[in-house]
Amino acid sequence: PNVGGGAPDRVLYVGKDFPQWQTGEPRKINLDKWRVPDLVCEIADTTLANDLDDKKRLYAALKIPEYWVVDIKGERVLAFQLQENGKYQECEFSGILEGLPISLLSETLKMLVQGNGMAAMWFAQQIAAL
Repeated sequence: PNVGGGAPDRVLYVGKDFPQWQTGEPRKINLDKWRVPDLVCEIADTTLANDLDDKKRLYAALKIPEYWVVDIKGERVLAFQLQENGKYQECEFSGILEGLPISLLSETLKMLVQGNGMAAMWFAQQIAAL
């Protein structure tokens, strides 16, 4: 409440102690009750500037360990890890998803023109080889 709130496009919790809701209950994450997500992702089609500015500052203030912005028009994923100084620094590998190369996500986005199935199959092959 003293920082602000957001409505990210995707959140990811790794491990235990993640929010669970009853059927019909609003899916809001109350940070007084639950821990922060391990990763928050925004899908930027027309909101890239806002996602890289205001939302990035908000999620840093909320101490979200990792923040991704999927730039639809640029066909790239920008990933940031929270540093000890409370600011995000761009990263090439995910710290939350055990070293997943961010470039692999960007390449998958570019492959979507060939179809979701082809992109998904290629991505699965790539992560199997990690």
